[in-house]
Amino acid sequence: MITVSDVSVKFSEKPLFKDVNLKFTPGNCYGITGANGAGKSTFLKVLSGELEHDSGSITISTGERMAVLKQDHFAYDEYSVKDTVKMGFPKLYELEKAIDEIYQKPDFSDEDGMKAAEMQGEFGELGGYEAENQIEQMLSGLGLEEEFHNKMMSELDETQKVRVLLAQSIFGNPDILLLDEPTNGLDIESITWLENFLLEFENTVIVVSHDRHFLNTVCTYICDIDYGKITQFAGNYDFWYQMTQVLQRQAREAQKKAEDKMKDLKEFILRFSSNAAKSKQATSRKKIYDKLAQSVEDLPVSTRKFPYVNFKADREIGNNVLEIRNLNLKDEEGVQLLKDFSLTVHRTDKIAFVGIEHNSISALFDIINEVKKPDSGEFFWGQTTSHTYLPRDNSSYFANDYNITDWLKQYSKEQDDAYVRGFLGRMLFSGDESLKKVKVLSGGEKVRCMLSKLMLSGANVLTLDDPTNHLDLEAIQSLNEALVDFGGVILFDSHDHEFIQSIANRIVEITPNGIIDRMMSFDDYIKDEQVLALRKQLYEGTGKKLKYRI
Repeated sequence: MITVSDVSVKFSEKPLFKDVNLKFTPGNCYGITGANGAGKSTFLKVLSGELEHDSGSITISTGERMAVLKQDHFAYDEYSVKDTVKMGFPKLYELEKAIDEIYQKPDFSDEDGMKAAEMQGEFGELGGYEAENQIEQMLSGLGLEEEFHNKMMSELDETQKVRVLLAQSIFGNPDILLLDEPTNGLDIESITWLENFLLEFENTVIVVSHDRHFLNTVCTYICDIDYGKITQFAGNYDFWYQMTQVLQRQAREAQKKAEDKMKDLKEFILRFSSNAAKSKQATSRKKIYDKLAQSVEDLPVSTRKFPYVNFKADREIGNNVLEIRNLNLKDEEGVQLLKDFSLTVHRTDKIAFVGIEHNSISALFDIINEVKKPDSGEFFWGQTTSHTYLPRDNSSYFANDYNITDWLKQYSKEQDDAYVRGFLGRMLFSGDESLKKVKVLSGGEKVRCMLSKLMLSGANVLTLDDPTNHLDLEAIQSLNEALVDFGGVILFDSHDHEFIQSIANRIVEITPNGIIDRMMSFDDYIKDEQVLALRKQLYEGTGKKLKYRI
């Protein structure tokens, strides 16, 4: 158990949160929510002891082991994958190394043998003899295939390292588990495995995530950072969101009542302040007015900001949208990304492309948006279509010296600075922020710029390659609602389960041996027994293991 008592944390003399009093108990998963910059990751670092808090105390029950998801992807490059995972349970790892050192002694004695036997007994009690098998199961469950299990960390790419570090944090059944964005870099199958693991985990979990489905699935409490404090709510993300909507509405209504009352009081004071008979009443009401004015001024300002996202097509789309015939493409290393891929897109389609062949999906999106040429095959856009594209890698759009205003003017029919800045303001680039150079923007800021570009296009077909990447929960929610309301065609992929479920009416999965195409919701797709059987058949013999339902 972790007990947080009167904890306050400042950043550059500005308090992130103060007087925090919380308890984190075993058997519960606590989701930490809040706007970007509110202090979510900072709070986890304070709990882990990586950062000092300014006041108050944090108490961890005696003897409990805490594990933290590491963020430095290069810290273990000199170690093997399995050793890196084992290091998540330091006592077990050090004990194993000590036993190995004893047996490697050139002058091994009977005393060494007794000592080694004693250490091996402790090693067994800690679960050391089952560790190898557990590690392999974890790595496979998190999407890292067996061929990588014995490699060095330096041989892995970034997404593979993320999976190893996640396995490291959950290895050895820690008493307290701190996870900062654990679903980043994971596909939906791996996220599902992690959800199932955490649902069965009996100890304390504290997690920061932008994945709403993940938070809804695993969380029993939400700790929300806003208004300079941390408030705990029982329930998952959806329950918290509904509760905060009610509380915000009540606060707005209370504020309106106070403002209306102040207006009446002010009129009375102005009318009767010089009237001798009414002066005492006017003075009394002036005190009430001042008190109400102070309470309105003291209303806390939320750190949450929702961008305004709205896609409006300039023209209605016709029946003929997109016809794709027999596309073939290999990557630079000769790997087949698309093989005789064919698809007809209809005017009411909102298609989610799902599965583990992420490079194939990106390649398809690049081809139909004329970023890449296929090795063979063809595609035809309908005459009434106008299409725009948000690629997974948007870096080429920002390799210039423009500020944000001038950058967006490239894509705007209206060239007036005031119009473009007003548009940017709705996307949370207000004031001088609209003059920032685009080459120094964060990942989330670049995505918001790209969304602005798409909104200005007036297109009736949107192609979005992992659009929620880098966005905070508020931006994801705004984008999600805008796409649900959009009357045109959407072709997209995402690792966000809730995003897919709420938007898509058609699911397409690209596999090495063909595609699966179903007119159904994502939740229905992953439960469909016929789809599951077909997936196993299409992946059979490829060496790619599909152990879990997407």
